[in-house]
Amino acid sequence: MGFIWEFLYEVVLFLGPLWVAIVVGVLVGWSWKPKWAKLGDDKLDDNSAPNESSQTRLISLSQSAGFGLLASLSSLKLPIPGWSSDDEGSKKETLVSTPNDCSLQVSNENQLAVTEDDLDHLSQLVEVKDGGPAWIHMMDRSAPNMSYQAWRRDPETGPPQYRSRTVFEDARPETVRDLFWDDEFRPNWDNMLVSSSTLEECATTGTMIVRWVRKFPFFCSDREYIIGRRIWESGRSYYCVTKGVPYPSVPRCNKPRRVDLYYSSWCIRAVESNRGDGQMTACEVLLFHHEDMGIPWEIAKLGVRQGMWGTVQKIDPGLRAYQKFRASGAPISRCAVMADINIKIKGDYLNSSENSSDSSNTKILPSSSEKTSGKNLSKVLIMGGAVILACSLDRGLLSKAVIFGVARKFAKAGKRS
Repeated sequence: MGFIWEFLYEVVLFLGPLWVAIVVGVLVGWSWKPKWAKLGDDKLDDNSAPNESSQTRLISLSQSAGFGLLASLSSLKLPIPGWSSDDEGSKKETLVSTPNDCSLQVSNENQLAVTEDDLDHLSQLVEVKDGGPAWIHMMDRSAPNMSYQAWRRDPETGPPQYRSRTVFEDARPETVRDLFWDDEFRPNWDNMLVSSSTLEECATTGTMIVRWVRKFPFFCSDREYIIGRRIWESGRSYYCVTKGVPYPSVPRCNKPRRVDLYYSSWCIRAVESNRGDGQMTACEVLLFHHEDMGIPWEIAKLGVRQGMWGTVQKIDPGLRAYQKFRASGAPISRCAVMADINIKIKGDYLNSSENSSDSSNTKILPSSSEKTSGKNLSKVLIMGGAVILACSLDRGLLSKAVIFGVARKFAKAGKRS
């Protein structure tokens, strides 16, 4: 599941030469610009503000400064309708250090960050009855102690959605549940997590609101997540919901960039071992994940496909280390304690929820053809270069909106040729 946050490493490495070409093209194009394109021309407006002339001098100086041009461009703003700057909200953050009590919220389920409606939705996803688009099979991999399958689908609106099934041998559902919930231990197997903190917790329902900052590579700023999460137990099956939630008490900052649309939930349960001995000694994890990190979705799909299996393989060593840690009797973190606080539900509750909904069965399709990948390669390269350039300029004179618009035009032209 960490692959969603690591795919940019694969993309940047893949598109590195293209990025260099784009930078060279920008520098050459700027130095050869025609006279009529000169910024700050006094003939255009005799009443121009004093800061406009200073900006013109800054740009002319930067023409001989190589990569210094990029820094000067980032100080200029090009207003675009519907585009707002994050600079207005770049106040220093003050995090809530003391978790809030939820005693007043428990009486009203709808006041909690994660509610029974989220449980119903996850249950429908698990049973493939959410009525969404068909799931397209992506890969089927295995290792000595685990097996992995992954699917993807593209809704009409919103980012790509992913479904995966991982089976860990010789693992208890409770241990796997705590592994994913334990933010203090997570950096031992998830090197993308920069920091984490608990904003709120409810000792009655186990509901938590946490803040994560995740590392992004090179030119892209880190991402901030405000996550509401909660666990329900049915027998030895655990329905774990985590999703992005609004939290005005933590103001937005320019960096790290906040991700609002985030959903990552899973069902953890005991299953029969793949060894064929008939023993229920394995643990199955059904994951459903999607998020909008602010980059083109086609680039995201490419990166996920390239880095998915390699990232998933890192979870198994983390799980084995966590098993040893728990067996040692060492004190566990507060997050792991909260994972054991959950609402017990009966199986007939989930069945009645599925039957009462208007959802229909969702199809699972075989692997999509890879023949079209070559046709889309040029489009992916162009959009990938736009991503890198946009991240490096950080909404300067060449704003992200303009860059992506130009890139789309080139991509369409390449497709027609």
